[in-house]
Amino acid sequence: MAVTLLQFDFPASGPWGEAMAHAFTDLAQSIAEAPGLIWKIWTENEVTGEQGGIYLFANAEMAEAYRVMHTARLAAFGITEIRAKTFAVNVPLSAITRGPVEA
Repeated sequence: MAVTLLQFDFPASGPWGEAMAHAFTDLAQSIAEAPGLIWKIWTENEVTGEQGGIYLFANAEMAEAYRVMHTARLAAFGITEIRAKTFAVNVPLSAITRGPVEA
């Protein structure tokens, strides 16, 4: 599997914790349907005022299509200074260190 990691982060003023979980449940359900998405980990740092996520996609093409779509969606929410990076995943090494990827 040629899996690809996609990382998003951006400035945010909240909500945080349980309030974030409640506010973004519908968005999470929508993201779960993204083509090629294997999993997403939601990230938040109230101290630095940042939110984002780490996504694992089946391949680079699906990760890139999602990056383009999600960047536009975040911008439509009024979010600026969006940072998105993609990385190839070294599956054999990640499997050794218990990364949630298929070896």
